[in-house]
Amino acid sequence: MATVELYTKGATVWIPDPDCVWVSAQILESYRAEDKHLLLLLNDGREARCPAASPGELPPLGNPDILEGENDLTALSFLHEPAVLHNLRVRFLDYNSIYTYCGIVLVAINPYDQLPIYGKEVIDAYSGQDMTDMEPHIFAVAEEAYCTMTREEKNQSIIISGESGSGKTVSAKFTMRYLAVVGGASEQTSVEERVLASNPIMESIGNAKTTRNDNSSRFGKYIEIGFGGKGEMFGANMRTYLLEKSRVVFQASSERNYHVFYQLCASRALPEMRALRLDAPEQFRYTNQGGDIDIPDNDDMANLECTRNAFTILGVQPHQQMELFTILAAVLHLGNVNIQASSRGGDRSYIDPADRSLAVFSKLLGVDGPQMAHWLCHRRLAVGGEMLVKPMAGQQALEARDALAKHIYGQLFTWTVHRLNSALHAPRGRPKSFIGVLDIYGFETFDRNSFEQFCINYANEKLQQQFNRHVFHLEQEEYVREELAWSRIEFSDNQPCIGLIEGHLGLLDLLDEECRMPKGSDENWARKLYDQHQSSNPHPHFCKPRMSNSAFILLHFADAVSHVRTVRPRNVQYECGGFLDKNKDTIFEEPINILRASQSELVAELFQQLPPGDSESQSGGTSSSLANGSLRSGKRGHKEHKLTVGFQFRQSLQLLMGTLNSTTPHYVRCIKPNDLKEPFVFDPKRAVQQLRACGVLETIRISAAGYPSRWTYEEFFNRYRVLLRGEAQNQEQVLASCRRVLPQLIPDPEQYCFGKTKVFFRAGQVALLERLRAERLRRAGVVIQSWVRGWLARLRYSRVRWAARTIQRYCRGALARRLALTLRYTRAALVIQKTYRMVAVRQLFLTIRHAALTIQAFTRGTLARRRLREERAERAAVMLQARVRGWLARCAYGRVRWAVVLTQCCVRRRAARRQLLKLKAEARSVEKYRQLNKGMEVKLMQLQLRADQEARESASLKETLHSEREAHGAELEALRRAVLKLEKQNEKREAPKPPAAISEKELEERRRAEEKAAQEILRLTQEKQALQSERDVLVKEKEELSLGLHKLKEAQDECVRQAVSRSGGELRAELDEERRKYQGLLREFTRLEQRYDNLREMSLLTERTKAHRRTDSTQSLGPEPSSPGPSSPCVSFAASPFPSGVPPSPETDRRVSVTGPPGPPGCPGLDRMCSAWSPERLMDPLMERMGVARASAMRMTGEDLGHAYDAVRVANKSDVRELLEAQELECVRLRRELKELRATVTLRRLLAQPEVLAPPAPHPTPQDPRGLLKCRKRDEAKLIKNLITDVRVDSALSLPAGLAASVLFMCARHMDYSGDHSRAHAFCSNTVTAMKAALKKHSSDVNMTALWLKNACLLNDLFMQHSPKKDGTPGSEGRVPLTSDLSDVSHALSNLCIQAYQQLLSLTEARLHPIIVPAMLESETIAGLSSSVGKMSASRKRAGSEPKAMGGADPPTMASVLRELGVLHGALSRQAVPLALMEQAFRQLTYVIAASSLNSLLLRKDVCCWSRGIQIRYNVSVLEEWLRSHNLQAGGAVAELEPLIQTAQLLQVGKKTEADAESLVETCNVLSSQQIVKILKLYTPHSDLEEKVTLNFLRSVLGVLKRRSDGRPPQLVMDAGHVFPVTFPYLPPPDLHADQLDIPDSLKISFLHRA
Repeated sequence: MATVELYTKGATVWIPDPDCVWVSAQILESYRAEDKHLLLLLNDGREARCPAASPGELPPLGNPDILEGENDLTALSFLHEPAVLHNLRVRFLDYNSIYTYCGIVLVAINPYDQLPIYGKEVIDAYSGQDMTDMEPHIFAVAEEAYCTMTREEKNQSIIISGESGSGKTVSAKFTMRYLAVVGGASEQTSVEERVLASNPIMESIGNAKTTRNDNSSRFGKYIEIGFGGKGEMFGANMRTYLLEKSRVVFQASSERNYHVFYQLCASRALPEMRALRLDAPEQFRYTNQGGDIDIPDNDDMANLECTRNAFTILGVQPHQQMELFTILAAVLHLGNVNIQASSRGGDRSYIDPADRSLAVFSKLLGVDGPQMAHWLCHRRLAVGGEMLVKPMAGQQALEARDALAKHIYGQLFTWTVHRLNSALHAPRGRPKSFIGVLDIYGFETFDRNSFEQFCINYANEKLQQQFNRHVFHLEQEEYVREELAWSRIEFSDNQPCIGLIEGHLGLLDLLDEECRMPKGSDENWARKLYDQHQSSNPHPHFCKPRMSNSAFILLHFADAVSHVRTVRPRNVQYECGGFLDKNKDTIFEEPINILRASQSELVAELFQQLPPGDSESQSGGTSSSLANGSLRSGKRGHKEHKLTVGFQFRQSLQLLMGTLNSTTPHYVRCIKPNDLKEPFVFDPKRAVQQLRACGVLETIRISAAGYPSRWTYEEFFNRYRVLLRGEAQNQEQVLASCRRVLPQLIPDPEQYCFGKTKVFFRAGQVALLERLRAERLRRAGVVIQSWVRGWLARLRYSRVRWAARTIQRYCRGALARRLALTLRYTRAALVIQKTYRMVAVRQLFLTIRHAALTIQAFTRGTLARRRLREERAERAAVMLQARVRGWLARCAYGRVRWAVVLTQCCVRRRAARRQLLKLKAEARSVEKYRQLNKGMEVKLMQLQLRADQEARESASLKETLHSEREAHGAELEALRRAVLKLEKQNEKREAPKPPAAISEKELEERRRAEEKAAQEILRLTQEKQALQSERDVLVKEKEELSLGLHKLKEAQDECVRQAVSRSGGELRAELDEERRKYQGLLREFTRLEQRYDNLREMSLLTERTKAHRRTDSTQSLGPEPSSPGPSSPCVSFAASPFPSGVPPSPETDRRVSVTGPPGPPGCPGLDRMCSAWSPERLMDPLMERMGVARASAMRMTGEDLGHAYDAVRVANKSDVRELLEAQELECVRLRRELKELRATVTLRRLLAQPEVLAPPAPHPTPQDPRGLLKCRKRDEAKLIKNLITDVRVDSALSLPAGLAASVLFMCARHMDYSGDHSRAHAFCSNTVTAMKAALKKHSSDVNMTALWLKNACLLNDLFMQHSPKKDGTPGSEGRVPLTSDLSDVSHALSNLCIQAYQQLLSLTEARLHPIIVPAMLESETIAGLSSSVGKMSASRKRAGSEPKAMGGADPPTMASVLRELGVLHGALSRQAVPLALMEQAFRQLTYVIAASSLNSLLLRKDVCCWSRGIQIRYNVSVLEEWLRSHNLQAGGAVAELEPLIQTAQLLQVGKKTEADAESLVETCNVLSSQQIVKILKLYTPHSDLEEKVTLNFLRSVLGVLKRRSDGRPPQLVMDAGHVFPVTFPYLPPPDLHADQLDIPDSLKISFLHRA
């Protein structure tokens, strides 16, 4: 079937349009061979007729909708200009994707906006990934170049081209940044930092604002970034091409000079800039010509600060920077020098001696002002061997001044590039390979084109030729690799145009020849061009304009490929005016000689004369000091034609081509979407113009000339299985099936070809297969629909019949129920009537009976009440009589009782008087009184006192009795009056009734009183009711107020709780942030410490190789562990500068430690020696010499001092031999002294033994703790060595968890108990240092890292439990505290715990990183899910890119991830690490898994589909189940997987209606708005059952997301490097006892004794 048959009704074609270049239309009638026109329907609803007299005139076909937005243009079914333009427009506007592949070319469209796709997370996502699996990106090209370089060990080049304003500089900057990060192993080392620092410098001095770009590069540059054998960055070198020096003295409207001039003017107020005498840019001629001084969103002052910082990073000293800024300021002042004509004819000129600008210029450059003024207006000529001075006209003097300014700036630019290359040069050796980044101008066409545009377009012709040949070479290699029978592909070569420019008697040769002529001119050169290339030997690419004799037209090869595949060259007209001057770039020698004599060293260096051979060597590929122009003096130099700008540019271009041809190129074509610099605005005219000029369409044309569509057999079988027959179980059956069926589908064998692994198709054949597949599916759909419709009809008939029967049944039942209901109603009416009549009669009877009973009741009640009143009156009279009679009887009884009492009192008084008289008579006898009362005086006095007391008490009792009697009498009197009153009332009642008149009056008064009382009672009752209601209202208000107050209090409490919770959350967040920062600093410190160790080892190795000599065999190059050795029990020398100027011996230096414990008390001689060599005394002169404060120095540990001394020793490499000789002499002397001191030590030890055995001074010792371990001092180093540093891995892993920490703590406690605090502190410090060394030693072993993490945590908990500070630590009650101050040791242990934890996570993350993305996103855990849908071309490999070999290993799956997690969990479980710490570790790992997976998914289009979403959700569920099975879900590990879960849900949910958009946004509450939109844009259907996300749905989602406005910052990719702060839980350890420890013999620590 021919391609013409694809022009059927409903097909889409492209037709030309004057505004949009191409517009799509739909075919209304199928095309037939006899038709002369094609009837089309445009998008706006209009019908159009397209001429189609022959098949060759048919418009280009449109691609299927499923290929819309394809990320590789070569994967399109139809390859032509409208398809390319439409695909780029869709990706740019609808998907906001600025990058698209076109074979080996990356097309980058400038968005004119900041996009979040260049962060560190994106770099990590692309690092190590195959570029065919990721979305197009500049990082993918850089990664491909880097991987190809490291894999094949071949140099690479990244060629970035495009028009001004298309984003070339930014693309080059991001490419260099990616290479710096990847080449530096994610560390900003000095080389990477210097490479990145070169960008702001070159932008400052080489970029300017133009009408098309605010930061346009006005020069070309090629940066070679060198790499070592392991892929590490090794240095860089820069080459520059064709600086636009004319911009220094002239700027067009709305343009600016180079940025550095405006940066200096903006910073003129700085103190160091005041000497430059600068002013606003409007005041200088060289900066005010464009009129547009400011750039929006640009801070020139801040940019200058960035430039100065970059100079500092590159090693340019501040005074050199100021010299450079001084020269630039002098250029500005030179432009303001006023040159005036001195005669009427204008043949002379002069400069006013008082010209301020000339004076400032001369002062800044350190030259003589009058001489410079003279030679700016005169020149020297050689006539007949004599030198003549000729004055210049005013215009000539102005041109000479501008030429000098351009030359100064050009020399300064060259010097800066040379200085950058010196700073970027590799510090050691040569790089093994390099990656070159070429940032060069693209094809330029203006209204007036001059010499610069000619050179730029010439360079683009050369690059285009190299590009065409490389694309052709790759295409042919593909055919050879697949063993295809192919014919040579013909493509249009631009060699004729290049030959016209650089060939023999070409444009450049004729230009150089005219420059050598004494009176050469632009007009003469134009006439030569016409004669040579138009008259005598006409060239097809050269022609003369009709209306001009000073211009010429070149027909450049602009790659404009139309749909009929004919090349249309671009006609560019060049004006000859100024070509000779710009080519010669003449500068007179006299002003240069004045500058050479400048007092400024930099100015003199810029203009020094170099030998001819040094031009290339001095500049590293750039032009030397003479490369920017030729010097004109009286005598014409020999071979001056070699110094023309055109000749030099041609040479540098040939050198560049040679470099590019020797490397593997990678192409980036930058496109400028519009001229207004508006973000995401696409102008199709400008875009297609650039596509025709940059080689993109040529790539497509070469690809389309062969077999552009390529499928692997498996992909072809999966996609077109419906067209094939039979099942394929293996690769051979798939191949056989494809070879058998494909000839039946495409009869023409020229339209396809079978390769070894792929099947190749001509252009349009894939669309034909898609049509056949669609027809087959349509026919199958019709059959399926017929069967389904028949089944649905039968099902509907059965349902209707069942419904009719059901309705009949229900109707009959309803009629029967209605009849039964009527009968029931009739019977009920009769019953109701009967019952009603009975009720009425009964009601009448009950009423009569009730009335009779009521009358009887009232009558009987009246009689009964009358009898009751009579009985009450009779009973009251009887009671009164009884009360009166009783009162009379009591009164008579009282009188009789009073008389009896009186009689008794009189009788008793008489008897008492008689007794008194008798006693008085006895008292008169003294003797008798004495005899009776002998010895009773005291008793008498006591009795008298007691009698007095009783008398007082009796008096008080009497008073009380009297008061009580009075009260009783008053009460009795009141009762008597009440009784009398009652008797009177009773007598009045019983008295006979008065006459009737009085009775009626009293009755009337009583009635009135009763009425009045009733009214009063009524009023009081009403008031009471009112008060009661008021009280109720008040009570209600009170209750409401109480309720309101309660609610207010609750609200206040809730607000307080929320405020407290919020503040607590903020404080916790701040604490976590501070903890994270601290742990990050600790991690950075660990990294720097490791880097320092590596540098120290390298320096020591270098030192040994450079100055190797035989030394003592005991000397070691590396530092020993800081723990003291057994052979040095009491000597400790400081590793620092020595007062005597002679360092200790190498043996002593090897054995001593700055952290070792002091010597025993029995060594006084050695004590004096130790005090003389103590660290404090030896560190003082070092601190004074280095200017270090002692307070900060005291915080340095012994290890840091040792490192510092090593660094000082390495820095003083020149004195190595002298130090070694002095060390040998000092070693001999100290050995001799050591022998003499040994005898003294033994004698003094014997003499001091009684004192040593004597009891120590009283010290407040705590209660003696039992069960500790005792370690002798000489065995401490052996204990640390056997237990920590030299323990075997298998032995260590077989020990009980935390055994080492328990043993070490019990030894430290025994030292603390014995009172040797310094020894305990030193032992603990040495223990921590040894643990650090062991941790570094086993930095790649997860099990050993977990072991030392456990021991460090346990040891820290033990120190906290026995801390002397009473801070309420749980578990410290009743335990004996430590008396030593070990706070610094505890702090070091905490840092060690963090270091071990971070090392453990780093090991696991390093093992997880290469398998996370393949396992989570690519592994097919659900068998058959992905194979059930056909793979589209989006998943196929990109042309020109080789996939990375997997080495034949099985791809990683979820089992691999779980295996790595299981290794970590097993290691932590064996060491009994607390569950809370394990939860934090796995939370961090699950976050890394989720972040890495999501970041990769956001950059890959092939995994954003429905089936892959199911796979991802299943993989996440497997991970969740594993976490739950290990009880790790409580620490937030599962919650960190939520972004990945929501991403999988996003890929599976419906994406059509507004409700779907609402549900989607509500479901994905963890994902950011940018992430949701990005995933929807990347969503790609992999089968016909799925549909692409429409633009209307995207707009709906964007509207819902705007309404959500959750305040979250915009975030596209997750921060995969984010680290959660770790918190170590404190678990009080159990009581330790030596008898409980099971210490194996393999540890060899039997020298420990139980105390």
